[in-house]
Amino acid sequence: MKNALRGVTLLLALLATGYGAPARAAIKVLATTSDWGALATEIGGDKVNVYVATSALQDVHRVDAKPSLVARARTADLVVATGAELEIGWLPVLVRESGNPRIQPGAPGYFEAAAQLKLLDVPTRFDRAMGDIHPQGNPHVQLDPRNIAIVAQALAARLAKIDPSSAATYAQRAADFDARWRAAIARWESRAAPLKGAPIVVMHKDHVYLCHWLGLVEVAAIEPKPGVPPSAGYLGELVAKLTASPPRMILRNAYNDPKAADWLAARIHAPVVLLPFSVGGTPRAKDLFGLFDDTIDRLLALES
Repeated sequence: MKNALRGVTLLLALLATGYGAPARAAIKVLATTSDWGALATEIGGDKVNVYVATSALQDVHRVDAKPSLVARARTADLVVATGAELEIGWLPVLVRESGNPRIQPGAPGYFEAAAQLKLLDVPTRFDRAMGDIHPQGNPHVQLDPRNIAIVAQALAARLAKIDPSSAATYAQRAADFDARWRAAIARWESRAAPLKGAPIVVMHKDHVYLCHWLGLVEVAAIEPKPGVPPSAGYLGELVAKLTASPPRMILRNAYNDPKAADWLAARIHAPVVLLPFSVGGTPRAKDLFGLFDDTIDRLLALES
């Protein structure tokens, strides 16, 4: 009897200290892009279970809110999106159809990276005749690593709000990431110095932040307006313009169809540079550090 009482007393003492209590389940994160999925993993570690809704080989503007994604949203604790209407064609449907109160806009479980940043290319007027423009500004914020540093701090705070018991872990991981990230930014900027002022052509208006960071000069876009395919007449004008003043390179993202860039390159004798654009866009861009290592190396390949 004494042994039994002693055992009960020990069990109660262990429970009082939390020993043997079930660990809190990992925070279920639904990230709209591989970049935010990678950042959530950097900050959350084993405290998060991250699912990415898209791949680097998809145009995030155009994604279907498939039943499988709705099912993921239904059980998510946190949605991490770009915002600024990048996912306007599918994310609102996904969130609404999920019926999940935790991830509705305004709830702690709904997080937009763009809301933490000062956006570029904010239009002074909004007209659909201008193409696929975004009223809040250009949403392709991930190609300036300084933006990622800002978003990382805000994301750590949001995770701590959702999971206060692990707040110290998120703060420590965010501080460690910030130190490594800022050292990497200094390295990338030093290596990329020869690119400052280089004229480039883009497919779509999605390299604004990369150009702003590195000092690249966008002289033309293959799309006459964002999201509008080029006509034969526009392409002819583009060839005439760029033959007279050739760019150093034409940038193409991993998800872009190569035909238009290759067609233009053959006529103006400028090289096409394939960029990963997002984590997973190339074999080397396996995480956020690899994304920028590979991007800088590919941009500099013509310098050697």
